[in-house]
Amino acid sequence: MLKTIRPEALADNPFSVIGKDWMLVTACTKQVDEEGNIKTGKVNTMTASWGGMGILWNKPVATIYLRPSRYTKEIIDATDTFSLSVLASKYRPALDYCGSHSGRNEDKIAKSKLSVDYLNGTPWIKEARLVLFCRKLYHQEFVPEGFEEELLCKQNYRNNDFHTMYIGEIFKVMQDKR
Repeated sequence: MLKTIRPEALADNPFSVIGKDWMLVTACTKQVDEEGNIKTGKVNTMTASWGGMGILWNKPVATIYLRPSRYTKEIIDATDTFSLSVLASKYRPALDYCGSHSGRNEDKIAKSKLSVDYLNGTPWIKEARLVLFCRKLYHQEFVPEGFEEELLCKQNYRNNDFHTMYIGEIFKVMQDKR
C-alpha cells in the first residue's frame, strides 16, 4: 500500500532509483470541461534511466530527458503534469517492454500487464513502489553549443536527436511503506 510522504522524507538513493531501478515516465492529455472536471485522454508511459532529483527555485524537483522521437514527449508537451513511477525488480520485463515499444500504435501499458490510476488527472502506474507526481516548470532542448565535452555530444547525438530537459516540481510523493 502506498502512503503519501514529504519529498524530503524520501530515503531512496536517486542514483539507484533512476540509473539502476529505472522509472516509468507517464502522462496523458487532459481537457477541463465548463464545470472544472478533468477529462483524461490517451495515456502513455516510457522507461527512463536518465534523470535527477533535487532542489531548484526553492522547490523539490525532478528532471527528465526525452528524445524528440518519443511519443511520451508529444504528450508531455501537451499537458502540465506527469508522474515518475519506480517499480520493484520483478517488473523488469514490463520496464524493458515499455522502453522498447511505442505507445503511438499500441497500448503498451496493457501489453506490459501494468495498470494505471489517476491523481487529479495525472496518470501513474499502480504497481509502483514509489511515485513522484510532477508539475512542469521548465523545458529546454539540448544544443550542441552547450556541451563542454564535445565527445559527449558526438557519442550521444550522432543523429542530432537532442533530448529536451523537463524540470517538474514534485507536488506529491507516494511510497510503499510495507
